[in-house]
Amino acid sequence: MPVPKPAAKKPADKTKDVPKEAAPATEAPPAPASEPPPEDQSPTAEEPTGIFLKKPETVSVEAGKDVLVTVKVNGKELPGKPVIKWFKGKWLELGSKSGARFSFKETHDSQANVYTAELQIGKVVIGDRGDYRCEVKAKDACDSCSFNIDVEAPSQESGNILESFKRSGEGKPENAGELDFSGLLKKREVVEEKKKKKDEDDLGLPPEIWELLKGAKKSEYERIAFQYGITDLRGMLKRLKKAKVEVKKSAAFTKKLDPAYQVDKGNKIKLVVEISDPDLPLKWYKNGQEIKPGSKYVFENVGKKRILTINKCTLADDAAYEVAVKDEKCFTELFVKEPPVLIVTPLEDQQVFVGDRVEMMVEVSEEGAQLMWMKDGVELTREDSYKAHYRFKKDGKKHILIFSEVTQEDKGRYKVMTNGGQCEADLIVEEKQLEVIQGIADLTVKASEQAMFKCEVSDDKVTGKWYKNGVEVRPSKRITISHTGRIHKLVIDDVRPEDEGDYTFVPDGFALTLSAKLNFLEIKIDYVPKQEPPKIHLDCSGKTSDNTIVVVAGNKLRLDVAITGEPPPTVTWMKGDQQFTETEGRVHLEQKPDYSSFVIEGAERSDEAKYTIKVTNPAGEDMASIFIKVVDVPDPPEAVRITSVGEDWAILVWDPPKFDGGQPVTGYLIERKKKGSQRWMKLNFEVFTETTYESTQMIEGILYEMRVFAVNAIGVSQPSMNTKPFMPIAPTSEPLHLTVEDVTDTTTTLKWRPPDRIGAGGIDGYIVEYCLEGSEDWVAANTEPVERCGFTVKGLPTGAKILFRVVGVNIAGRSEPATLIQPVTIREIVQQPKIRLPRHLRQTYIRKVGEQLNLVIPFQGKPRPQVIWTKGGAPVDTSRVHIRTTDLDTIFFVRQATREDSGEYELSVQIENMKDTATIRIRVVEKAGPAENVMVKEVWGTNALVEWQPPKDNGNSEVTGYFIQKADKKTMEWFTVYEHNRHTQCTVSDLIIGNEYYFRVYSENICGLSDSPGMSKNTAKILKTGIHLKPLEYQEHDFRSAPKFLTPLLDRVVVAGYTAALYCAVRGDPKPKVVWMKNKMEIHEDPKFLMTNFQGILTLNIRRPSPFDGGTYSCRAVNDLGEALAECKLEVRVPQ
Repeated sequence: MPVPKPAAKKPADKTKDVPKEAAPATEAPPAPASEPPPEDQSPTAEEPTGIFLKKPETVSVEAGKDVLVTVKVNGKELPGKPVIKWFKGKWLELGSKSGARFSFKETHDSQANVYTAELQIGKVVIGDRGDYRCEVKAKDACDSCSFNIDVEAPSQESGNILESFKRSGEGKPENAGELDFSGLLKKREVVEEKKKKKDEDDLGLPPEIWELLKGAKKSEYERIAFQYGITDLRGMLKRLKKAKVEVKKSAAFTKKLDPAYQVDKGNKIKLVVEISDPDLPLKWYKNGQEIKPGSKYVFENVGKKRILTINKCTLADDAAYEVAVKDEKCFTELFVKEPPVLIVTPLEDQQVFVGDRVEMMVEVSEEGAQLMWMKDGVELTREDSYKAHYRFKKDGKKHILIFSEVTQEDKGRYKVMTNGGQCEADLIVEEKQLEVIQGIADLTVKASEQAMFKCEVSDDKVTGKWYKNGVEVRPSKRITISHTGRIHKLVIDDVRPEDEGDYTFVPDGFALTLSAKLNFLEIKIDYVPKQEPPKIHLDCSGKTSDNTIVVVAGNKLRLDVAITGEPPPTVTWMKGDQQFTETEGRVHLEQKPDYSSFVIEGAERSDEAKYTIKVTNPAGEDMASIFIKVVDVPDPPEAVRITSVGEDWAILVWDPPKFDGGQPVTGYLIERKKKGSQRWMKLNFEVFTETTYESTQMIEGILYEMRVFAVNAIGVSQPSMNTKPFMPIAPTSEPLHLTVEDVTDTTTTLKWRPPDRIGAGGIDGYIVEYCLEGSEDWVAANTEPVERCGFTVKGLPTGAKILFRVVGVNIAGRSEPATLIQPVTIREIVQQPKIRLPRHLRQTYIRKVGEQLNLVIPFQGKPRPQVIWTKGGAPVDTSRVHIRTTDLDTIFFVRQATREDSGEYELSVQIENMKDTATIRIRVVEKAGPAENVMVKEVWGTNALVEWQPPKDNGNSEVTGYFIQKADKKTMEWFTVYEHNRHTQCTVSDLIIGNEYYFRVYSENICGLSDSPGMSKNTAKILKTGIHLKPLEYQEHDFRSAPKFLTPLLDRVVVAGYTAALYCAVRGDPKPKVVWMKNKMEIHEDPKFLMTNFQGILTLNIRRPSPFDGGTYSCRAVNDLGEALAECKLEVRVPQ
């Protein structure tokens, strides 16, 4: 597979030239005043391009300090609200699960339409250093930028270094004697040792990463370090080498998941974990989200194994998985491997003109495949597409590179590379020839008149730019630039003296200019300005604070203030103490000669403030203040919860909203719905003034949800958060048929039946209580409810008379009790021992060799009897036989039976001088041996008499018959003659004259046929009487031949997912060896392919083919005389 070449190095960002000391930290120093740009450089040359207004800078910070990274995104370049994500390294996304040290903040300036995102890392550690990436996505638009955080070790405070020096000698002046460096060197050595020890002990990585590294294989170290941004690999390996890995024995798992799994895209995979207790609840998670069973995810329980099967894996299944049992978890990662992407339709060479639209298309074999575009060896990326004039488009399997208006810079050799191939094509761009039909002429105009420059060129698609004295002319209120067909116009209204100059029109993409001069004819008029003090004409004008305007949130407010004064006054608006100057956006100002308008398109709570308008001119000033109050619907009620439930009712409680919308809350509206339904039912049509509500007329056993709305004079709030799903339930009825099953000196065993009415709440279990006769103090015999309908109460006083009762318990509480009518006397009852031998053990019990012997024999007797097993009067061999005895039965178990386990076993059950015995006969059988001394005793006509002797070993079972077969000596193909023959001889008839036959005999018993037959020691030759064959003398024909395909392979088109087969026929002597190949690669033992050869007819079956199985298949037949080859093409199509 070709490896894509690395992209050419791009020009370094301006941020990389900034020294590390100037990098932003938590408290960034104030930015220095920007220097004016050089005269030969345009001020806009430094503005960033693309959607990023400000890219994050490379940061250098000391360990232990905080770091802040900021990025600004231009919302005008995006189709909607962007999603901003931060990554460490290439794939590790930073989010709420990254830890408390990472915090994220996003703001939006709606007036400038600028999105600002901040990443703050508190108390950075060595492990935080490395490359980071910020990714911005908004529908089809996507862009990203990279930066680096370098973490340095903290600097040591050494104080004045001169104080560490000492001069030798006493009583000498300060500048006399020799300098002593020993003290400084010792101190430095200690500091360096501490620092080195600290760096070796801890690289600043979180403990969970160290635990992951300790449990991983050495081959996984590099992948884990790349995933979590670990750059100091040598330090990591040293730390792991010194660490003592303590294997913590899991209480819940006996076998955990592997650290990682890999599967090909489209295949299925099984994740297997083994737990210690099969009754423990288990849950599967994918990226922290619980997995629900379905056709995609299949859950299986096999003993203690729990299996998660993921069918038809896609790239979306490439994630982290975990399985949780109670509080214990184990983790793994699944990597989905993509098949190689092949190029189906390559690029084509194109020759175009400047300004044409160009589409370069390539079609690949897989949808959603990743590929690389390159131009002259340099990679083309989406990040650079915002700066250049191209964009990428995907349409199924087609990938298109689009140039809206191609230029000379776009010509070159373009290459597309995938992980399965590459293709190249040339793009040739030629200049168009442009003719001037009408040029522009010089103009001379007076003040306030209109000036219009007009020209006409030969191509109506050509665009261009107008320049005045070399500076591009931009459209404004006075200046209009138009392009209609081949005519280009520049119109200047209300001409002024500064409009005089040389005007030039330059067509885009052509080395052509059209120029003309605009002359201004000046007329001087003496004017004496009139002065009049400014005046605000407002009904509520004044300087008091009572002028209030109330507006409902979401409504539009337009305040037109008439203004007079000469010369026209200057208008200033203030919001509180801040000057307000916005002329665009949701809140803006509109200035007209006679009035000033304050406009709010949709009022919000933040617009509530005191606004002041001030007008000034040389003759004086005037001012007026207005308070705008914004009223809104209240916030939703908070803390909505269910406090109690009954059979058909529930109590709902909530807290008032934090903000009442500027108007008092008049009441609440309550709604209810069934869980899973989208239909809400109103419970009250008149507002409810309390904060506690009882909901009735509900159905028991149905899950409900409720929500509350707050109401004020403005309207109804948004709904509150739904309550947690709740179910109206009631306790069960009392248990039935409470009886005493057994009594001993200290225990009593009770049994009962479930209640008649359990209800939708189900039943969690039962509580057994008892009290002494004549007492009212009931004592609970079990602290936790028991699920089965039986319980043994222990620790009772011998001889006491005790009453018992049982209550059912569920989520709604306790049921009515079921009580015994009469008290029970605690005293054991002696019962004679009795073995209850099952019916199938009253005759000989037969099992095969290798099977289990598992006999369960119940007995009765009180107190607990003594149980003894013997074989032939001797105790059984406990190394082979496992005996387990309970109060009610005994179990005889042999894991793998052998013939030595056959015999008579005696079971005795004894209580003091009372005893009961039983005999169990066991016979372990296996297949019999072959028949002995198979002989052909007599041959007459076309008949033969075959006799034999019974096998030496009958397998410990009676031989029930024999299985006889015959074979011609020439072909040695065996055919059955007799089945279940009970005698030790048989007559074989209808034999062919001139042939010679062998015979073989299988023995048969209860286990089946013997593994090997008895072969006849002689043959039966059937001769034709009276005729003698005289062979002719001739030279034998040589039938040997090289392989040759009689039926070739044919090209086929099959549907993906349905089994396909390829057929051909070959002939050759000796029998040729057949080899199947795909794309000239031999097909080995692959379970996807099944190869058969039946008398020269060759078949290749392909199980459930996918598009990846398409290609060229060939079949090669080889023997000593030569070889032959047949080929065909197989195309696998996916149904639409």
